[in-house]
Amino acid sequence: MMAPHADLVITGCTALVHDDTERIGFLEDAAIVVRDGVVEAVTASVDTTALPAAERIDARGQVALPGLINCHTHAAMAAFRGIAEDLPTEEWFNDVVWPVESNLTPRDVELGARLACAEMIRGGVTCFADHYFAMDRVAAVVAECGLRAHLGEAYFSSQGPEGRERSLEFALRHRGGADGRITTALAPHAPYTVTDADLAATAELARAHGLPVHLHAAENRDQTEASLARHGVTPIEVLARTGLLDATDVLVAHGTGILERDLPVLQRAAGRVAVASAPRGYLKFAWPTTTPIRALRDLGIPVGLATDGPASNNNLDVWESMALTALVQKQAEGDPRWLTARQALHHATLQSARAVGLGGVVGSLAPGHRADIVLVDLTGPHTQPVHDLAATLVHSARSFDVRTTIVDGRVLMRDRELLTVDVPSVVREMADRTPALLDRGHGRRIQEYDA
Repeated sequence: MMAPHADLVITGCTALVHDDTERIGFLEDAAIVVRDGVVEAVTASVDTTALPAAERIDARGQVALPGLINCHTHAAMAAFRGIAEDLPTEEWFNDVVWPVESNLTPRDVELGARLACAEMIRGGVTCFADHYFAMDRVAAVVAECGLRAHLGEAYFSSQGPEGRERSLEFALRHRGGADGRITTALAPHAPYTVTDADLAATAELARAHGLPVHLHAAENRDQTEASLARHGVTPIEVLARTGLLDATDVLVAHGTGILERDLPVLQRAAGRVAVASAPRGYLKFAWPTTTPIRALRDLGIPVGLATDGPASNNNLDVWESMALTALVQKQAEGDPRWLTARQALHHATLQSARAVGLGGVVGSLAPGHRADIVLVDLTGPHTQPVHDLAATLVHSARSFDVRTTIVDGRVLMRDRELLTVDVPSVVREMADRTPALLDRGHGRRIQEYDA
């Protein structure tokens, strides 16, 4: 029995739901009732006109989905979109990105994060996992714009123990921030930029403070081969021998360099480890392999969808990541039956929620879950007719088809109108700051890429 006075009632939509075995289904002519930021009910063909509500949305002709989750990005790098194109990975880092990142100020990070959050809201992303610098500013932007986020202050061993300490201080200071919408993690950069001693110390800090870890590992095959040549172990084996995989939940970004010998190591950490896959960047860098989603899924390891940062990916479009994941996996496996549209939607919803430690909290339109909801308009000529709704969502719909974005029951975009970010003012200030930000005449780098 629904109690009176809902905060929000959405009517007339087709709702993406999961059954008891997590299979994707669609509920026609559905009503979604939201109270105190939580989904109270998802029902079919129920007259809700008599239910008092502070706000109503008539969503006839639209599909309601759990909000998309960007499981790994560097949001503030929206300020660097397009500055380092058509380059191999080493040149991309050493010649362009790490020199210009030497110029970053906290204000630059704030402006980049504002632009990124606006882009994600418009694309139906309701939660993102961010791994970058000056993260106090990103947390403030998240609190203001209304998104949900999993945030970590990145560090290199070259920064000394102070880098690791700042990562811990940030995680403790902001855990549970923005009315509970912010979760935090320790964020060592990667095994090739963080020493075994620092990774082991991070594992102990994670265990002591109950914090997860978010880092890059086995990003590509070159990194894995370099690690084997120099140390006799893979990057994944480094995570195991330093205790990270035993200490806490670990979110591994990319993993396209995961080898067969890594699978037993990861299997022993099943339940604590997840992987974020961002296929567009792998295609741009011409990496020869992609995230081995099929092998990881067989081990019970969640694989969430991601974009990586806008400097490498050029956008924060998780909708595109979902379509590319399905297509790239078919090619990698040589099997058109894998990855199906429904499997791609599973990765975009439940598996992405688990990857960022929010399983059972978001990722499903189900009673008790937070009301992170997007409404998608499928009336455009590129989505009609609809013979297979899952395939239409994955392979035909685009991020610009998202009409409304809701987080914790709060409407952040209604009918394509952004309500919480002033984009023109951000763009104007970023333009003024760009010359100083892009200056490479100083000859500095924040780090050396030598994987």
